[in-house]
Amino acid sequence: MSEWQRKSPLEWQTYVNKEVKVTAAEKHEYKGWVLTIDPVSANVVLVKLVEDGKVCVSVILGHAVQKVEIVNEGDDEMKERLAHLFMPEESKAYGHEELVKRKSSLKTWLETNHIPVTEQGESQRTLCVAGVLTIDPPYGPEDCSSSNEIILSRVQSLIQGHLAMQ
Repeated sequence: MSEWQRKSPLEWQTYVNKEVKVTAAEKHEYKGWVLTIDPVSANVVLVKLVEDGKVCVSVILGHAVQKVEIVNEGDDEMKERLAHLFMPEESKAYGHEELVKRKSSLKTWLETNHIPVTEQGESQRTLCVAGVLTIDPPYGPEDCSSSNEIILSRVQSLIQGHLAMQ
């Protein structure tokens, strides 16, 4: 077992969001920003930002890692950029104010149509319909979840109609 594999997850966490140079087996070298490190296998996921907003992702297997050197500390802008790399486009499109507006509009519309709706969760971001269906940001039909397929289908249709009216 290599020295890298003996590290604890807390030690690996110190490398996340930093630019590193990884020396692996057979003197292969990789350079990029650490997106994550798998706590079970010690695999390192590196991201290299290429021109035109493209991304090159490399996974270095934990057992092959011999040495990891921090080249550059990540600033807040880089941390934010890395955090949003693999987010669906829909969730990137809305700012906080826009999400609050969408939630409020949908909640008012549901209440107007006599559908019982409450806000739940720590930050009151999730809408709960009749205690059996939840709607998460950005509050579209695909953001609904329920174990009752009939209610799910009907509420999704209602939301689709609401969005079409806007």
